[in-house]
Amino acid sequence: MNKGIDTTFVHYGIRREDLDTIEQICQRHEVDFEWLKEELLRTYHSHRAESIEMSNDETANIIEAAIMKIKHC
Repeated sequence: MNKGIDTTFVHYGIRREDLDTIEQICQRHEVDFEWLKEELLRTYHSHRAESIEMSNDETANIIEAAIMKIKHC
């Protein structure tokens, strides 16, 4: 197991489990996670900062909305 500092967590406060969920949602929508990573993480982080706890469904809704917004641009 990697014991180093997770830079994604440092920059966005996002846990590995949440990042895995975001990647799975991208795969479901056939969107390249690496291409959208920064936008998705900023969106997710801003919503998470406003909420103490978020359910997996809330997380999925936030990320899917961000993907749809980007796909329609």
